[in-house]
Amino acid sequence: MGRKTGRPLTGILLLDKPCGLSSNAALQQVKRLFRARKAGHTGSLDPLASGLLPVCFGEATKVSGFLLDADKRYWVKARLGIATTTGDAEGEPVQECPAIDDAVLRRTLPDFVGEREQVPPMYSAVKHQGKRLYELARAGVEVERQARRIHIHALELVDLSDDYMTLDIRCSKGTYVRTLVEDMARAAGGCAHVAELRRLSVGPFEHERLYGMDALEALAGQGLEALDQSLLPAGAALGHWPGVTLDADSAFYVRRGQPVLVPRAPTRGWVRIYDGRARLLGVGEVLGDGRIAPRRLFH
Repeated sequence: MGRKTGRPLTGILLLDKPCGLSSNAALQQVKRLFRARKAGHTGSLDPLASGLLPVCFGEATKVSGFLLDADKRYWVKARLGIATTTGDAEGEPVQECPAIDDAVLRRTLPDFVGEREQVPPMYSAVKHQGKRLYELARAGVEVERQARRIHIHALELVDLSDDYMTLDIRCSKGTYVRTLVEDMARAAGGCAHVAELRRLSVGPFEHERLYGMDALEALAGQGLEALDQSLLPAGAALGHWPGVTLDADSAFYVRRGQPVLVPRAPTRGWVRIYDGRARLLGVGEVLGDGRIAPRRLFH
């Protein structure tokens, strides 16, 4: 087995992914820039989309799953009257529809807030018998997809003019904005596709603190130490969870994967676990009898 190269870096970068670049390509650029040994992103953005793409380095990759499961917020501009093969501006036009009445559209949108079933689009990374759906779609093959339950927490119509509608959407994981836009237009008697898409938040992370590629390149020119200042600690992804501090004996057993009794611990849910020196040991789950079981431990 070859020796691993790169720095054993740990932290989270809030990357502002540019349009025209795949999430994996953006990840590889950032990984090379930081000279990191290990890195991963938390939820793909289409090449057409821009915005928040959390990149986790080193031990922080252990919290990436929690960010994948987190709620998201999107700003989307949709072109009304034209449907495309992919549901966005990268696809070929396949249908033109009459103009949607503004009043009908405004009345329809509130119906999409709350829980609903959504069928993933063919142009998506969902797997079917070992193959990505977009691979089948490019080969001209369409298969039946199982609907998924999603939750639209909030939906604001920001603007509606000149055959475009602009929306601010807060939604659960697994929501395909392209499909949501198509369904909204269809319910109002027309069709549409996504023209522009930007992700504004992922879980506790908001878009105000993003670093674009140009900004990272500028920091890299000042040295790796300056570049590392852009990183957040791994625990930042879990800031909305309560934290518990263990004494030396409890920390010893937790490091070995054993549940421990914690006085005045939360009664349920997930917690951040710290030792007496305020070091993040990992994340745990409250068992309900006053004990906390470690679920992800950091080295």
